Amino acid sequence: MQKIALITGITGQDGSYLAEFLLEKGYEVHGLVRRHSISNTARIDHILNSEYNKVKFFLHYADTTDSSNLMRLIAEIRPDEVYNLAAQSHVGVSFEVPEYTAEATGVSTLKLLEAIRVNGGNCRYYQASTSELFGGIPETAPQSEKTPFYPKSPYGAAKLYSYWITVNYRESYNMFACNGILFNHESPRRGENFVTRKITLAIANIMAGKQEKLSLGNMNAKRDWGFAGDYVKGMWMMLQQDKPDDFVLATNETHTVREFVEESFEQLGITIRWEGTGVDEKGYDTATGRLLVDVNPEFYRPAEVEFLWGDCTKAEKTLGWKRDVDFKGLVAMMMDADMKEIAGMSCEEYKNRYFSLYVDYLLLTRI
Repeated sequence: MQKIALITGITGQDGSYLAEFLLEKGYEVHGLVRRHSISNTARIDHILNSEYNKVKFFLHYADTTDSSNLMRLIAEIRPDEVYNLAAQSHVGVSFEVPEYTAEATGVSTLKLLEAIRVNGGNCRYYQASTSELFGGIPETAPQSEKTPFYPKSPYGAAKLYSYWITVNYRESYNMFACNGILFNHESPRRGENFVTRKITLAIANIMAGKQEKLSLGNMNAKRDWGFAGDYVKGMWMMLQQDKPDDFVLATNETHTVREFVEESFEQLGITIRWEGTGVDEKGYDTATGRLLVDVNPEFYRPAEVEFLWGDCTKAEKTLGWKRDVDFKGLVAMMMDADMKEIAGMSCEEYKNRYFSLYVDYLLLTRI
């Protein structure tokens, strides 16, 4: 029998990958989208233009802050599985809009769980949780399902409420509800204001002559970065178990923002030389001496999470989940996509061109 899945946040990075994954599994997929005067479906346009549209793929105007809307849609769609991915998910922005973040990221989870409890039958529920639940106690790394929570942002605090209300509904109403505590997961579809995408986009713009340099905040922040396409499989696997539970998905390794910058430039054959520390730190092209990276204190958060490093042993053993894309592969994928989009050439093509120009430069300077 064909399963029906409902995805909130389907127009986002994770929602688009999950929709593709479930359609390939034979699901009928429904997604909730907010109405905008400008189209916001870029990440799923390829699905809307495929044979799946209005056959196995359906979109509904909705907002997870509207409980009456959620009640009606759960009753009408009757999903077998609900994946709640919608949120105000930018940590830095959450300090600017804390009340909205609490409503859209925290309280909306309660509204969706209540709609499922009332109208959802035996529906299984996945709640997108986050590594931002941790971070306030760096010495606890690597962080697992047993690590104490200590969020350091309005976003993290809102997600903490979502986590515990999901557990509460599971225990109180015998609902099949799971939390997926996902560490940072990236892709070429990542939003442009997230640090990884900010880095790869800026570098592509620099190479295309459209930007002078890359400016960042805390270069020492450490994150556990994986590929979003790997993580959506883990979400699905959680809902296929006999009993509901909560799982960490991560890569089991951590890298600084500085390392991400270095690896991104390495994809283009450029080695960065660092000088200075803190807000005075700068990165130069080792070959030419050109300033490419600096630090802008405006990009520091009011409360910093210095160290996130996930331990996904439980997911590996219980679910059989594993990631396929490593750190270098992730950076290469993101850099290549942005170079093709912005500069009109792949990283390898640029590297060959850069090397040729550099050889010409050396020959000219010797004459």
